[in-house]
Amino acid sequence: QVQLVESGGGSVQAGGSLKLSCAASGFTDGIIYCLGWFRQVPGKLREGVAAMIDSDGSLDYAYADSVKGRFSISRDNAKNTLDLQMNSLNSEDTAMYYCAANLVPPGYSARSCLLLTATGYWGQGTQVTVSS
Repeated sequence: QVQLVESGGGSVQAGGSLKLSCAASGFTDGIIYCLGWFRQVPGKLREGVAAMIDSDGSLDYAYADSVKGRFSISRDNAKNTLDLQMNSLNSEDTAMYYCAANLVPPGYSARSCLLLTATGYWGQGTQVTVSS
């Protein structure tokens, strides 16, 4: 059973940075997982922020247009974490952030993974608040 626990959220001034981490466990060897960060604001749909797939050593990344160039997703295999480095934060980045893992077939793109907003395994979320 995959388990995901997010941390690192908090309050930051506009222009600042935060790094979110997701402690991940329970993955099955040989299965391809799409790992991603998603966010949700009350009253709005959940949206994919960043995703990555490691398929037999071939890495694929994708970012929402709104965060491209500012956010970076990475996996720390030594610590078993999925991280999201967020720079140049603005008020529109304020949201609850979730990490998620979905089982996907070979050849699945990270871009498609950003659309998996309601399936797979999810953490409990961590709040990010950016004040201007």
